[in-house]
Amino acid sequence: MIIALLNQKGGVGKTTLATHIAGELALRGKTVILLDADPQGSALDWTQRRAQRGLPRLFGAVGLARETLHQEAPQLAQRADHVIIDGPPRIAALARSALMAADRVLIPVQPSPFDLWASAEMVSLLQEAQVFKPALRAAFAINRRVSTTIIGREVRQALADQPLPALHAEVRQRIVFADSAAGGQLACELAPDSAASREVSCLVDELLGWET
Repeated sequence: MIIALLNQKGGVGKTTLATHIAGELALRGKTVILLDADPQGSALDWTQRRAQRGLPRLFGAVGLARETLHQEAPQLAQRADHVIIDGPPRIAALARSALMAADRVLIPVQPSPFDLWASAEMVSLLQEAQVFKPALRAAFAINRRVSTTIIGREVRQALADQPLPALHAEVRQRIVFADSAAGGQLACELAPDSAASREVSCLVDELLGWET
């Protein structure tokens, strides 16, 4: 299955989710390839930091920030159980190619009015792709939620107005995710019994449910 994490707005945590989803799947015994389709190359930077620290390689990582992504990703998918695409912000052509490559699309959104407004552009691109791929399924993933804020508590209600569902699993704003990004590690490696580790596990459980 090819899962693309896409949002035209930057800074929503796509790379953090992509690396953690890929890592969690790998730790469950799946073969995984992470495609970094963001020209900034943040996911590849994460894997390089991991290698520099001598940490074990969990999954393959390939830089593929080009508009032929929809042609190349399915070929890579033949060599892995899952392909995770860390998509680009603000590049519609690349996002369209990622959409055409994907079986499932995850749209990370932070609980802020700006993120909710910006998600409309991504929904529009998705609906265009579904004309050619009617089986393409997508959902919002609430990320970096701060439970003490009003918008954090009301974000799910706000997403109810959108034409796509939101996953039940949520990932909250936690320091361990920043620490893991800096060191090329997963939250479950830094803090195995942490809430962050459990949130990622629940998210992957729900994603795997898309296969059935």
